[in-house]
Amino acid sequence: MILQALYEYYQRKQEIHTPIGYELEEIDFVIVLNKQGNLVDLQNRREGKRGQLKFLPKAVVRTGKKISPNLLWDNFEYVTGLSKDPKRMDKAIKYNKAFIEKINTLPDYVKDNEGVRSVIEFYNSDYQNQIKNHQNFEECLKINGWMTFQLDGKNDLIINEDEIKKFQTEEFLSGKYEEENAEDLKEGICLITGDKKIIKRLHTELRLAGTDKNVKIVAIQENQGFDSYKKERGYNAPVSIEAEAKYSGALKHLLNSNSNKAFLADSTVLFWSEKQNAELNPEEIFPWIIAMQKTEKDDPDSGVNKIKKLLESIYTGKFVTDKESRFYILGLAPNAARISVRFWKVLTVDEFGKNIKQHFDDFEIIRGPKDAEYLSLYQILSATALEYKMENVPPNLAGAVIESVLDGTPYPQTLTQQCIRRIRAEQNVNRTRAAILKAYLNRKIRFKQLNQKEITMSLDPNNTNVAYRTGRLFATLEKIQEEANPGINATIRDRYYGAASSSPITVFPRLLSLKNSHLKKLNEGRKIYFEKLIGEIVSELSSFPTNLSLNEQANFAIGYYHQRQDFFTKKTGSEE
Repeated sequence: MILQALYEYYQRKQEIHTPIGYELEEIDFVIVLNKQGNLVDLQNRREGKRGQLKFLPKAVVRTGKKISPNLLWDNFEYVTGLSKDPKRMDKAIKYNKAFIEKINTLPDYVKDNEGVRSVIEFYNSDYQNQIKNHQNFEECLKINGWMTFQLDGKNDLIINEDEIKKFQTEEFLSGKYEEENAEDLKEGICLITGDKKIIKRLHTELRLAGTDKNVKIVAIQENQGFDSYKKERGYNAPVSIEAEAKYSGALKHLLNSNSNKAFLADSTVLFWSEKQNAELNPEEIFPWIIAMQKTEKDDPDSGVNKIKKLLESIYTGKFVTDKESRFYILGLAPNAARISVRFWKVLTVDEFGKNIKQHFDDFEIIRGPKDAEYLSLYQILSATALEYKMENVPPNLAGAVIESVLDGTPYPQTLTQQCIRRIRAEQNVNRTRAAILKAYLNRKIRFKQLNQKEITMSLDPNNTNVAYRTGRLFATLEKIQEEANPGINATIRDRYYGAASSSPITVFPRLLSLKNSHLKKLNEGRKIYFEKLIGEIVSELSSFPTNLSLNEQANFAIGYYHQRQDFFTKKTGSEE
């Protein structure tokens, strides 16, 4: 299903269409020739430490000591026959000889191309001295990077001439890149297209964030235990050469994209739509759900506005007309020489919109005037990690949370466990952590149809849950201490929060005793207010619990947060 969706994406996106048998690679230096084959320039195409991305004929897989040159592009040793290591000069000469021979054996219609003719003439001349005498030679020698050719006066590389594209496509589809001998090629039914064609034996390697190695999304281990009917490697999952080139081209485009890619913990998240939607495009909205960062200079609030537009359209019933159009989300992570699929989701645009709306509704909680209106997944996950660093988020947690958001299912219990662990370690219940606990509990109540009332966005005086009320009481006792001792550096939260939220019976009798001495320092009005508030809170408490479960600790934290926010919320006359 993943390969099928990528193949269809390639078919739809005209701008990523490339000649079959080509791939994006980085070119470091370009040898510019005139029509007579003389060196005009040796251009450095590097941008910083990276080469310039260009479409080049697919690289030949080199195994062992076999000399296998690429077509009209390769590394410094293959192209020039020179090496910065004197001990490798003999090898460089052999590499260069094979490189030139490959060009000379091209069909006549290819060699008749003026660009290819200039390359042939270049190698018939004293080409090494021409390169050595150029000012960029030393830098080129030091880097030993990828090189290719360009004809003087042309804007594109020689390898992109029509005759070469035609030849390369025919060579690639013939299977010559798969097996040395034609009799070793295998035909089969392609899993993507259903056509009977030559099967791709080794799938394309890709560069994924988080690893310095090239990895594959389809890789079969060489072991009899993984072979099916004596089929080895890619023949276990038959994909035709043409279909593989298209799906890998689409995947490479997404990995190099800035608009269809986001990062979350160790996962690279790719997303794309089945159809382009002019009214509301999920491709524009999803990056802001992942990380709501103000990156657009002209309109820094554009992401928030897009989400508002999405939610308003669902509320008013004026959602997109093409509701059944599909939206794909693919989470990838590096794993040795393979790509690990963290998650794969296919939703209709209608399901996407409604589930995203429900997610934001569940995470809605009372907040300060300067707090962001919506919480991104980045903010949610980092709030559960040590020092708020994404690298400290458990690898599988990000994928599990995204699946819950997109499917509209209960959030993983691990999210709540991590959140409560950080609250107890830091004695800090902030807006994000309280929202996580509220969303987790409400979805659990809703999906398991528990006979419980869902937690409200702000303080609920009618909530009789013992843990919730205990959390409110703790917040009230802390507030009394703060008002009695203005400018105090540490409150009861810093010393007692962990014990109060897990085993209230051990600390609350002492805290209630201490609050009497604090109340004496307050004026009569505040003293009466706090005594009434404490009376209202404990009216539903027959006794303090001995121990609180995970869900009860979540209720405690929410009650504490709600009560703290209520203290700093401006009241109307009647409320006051």
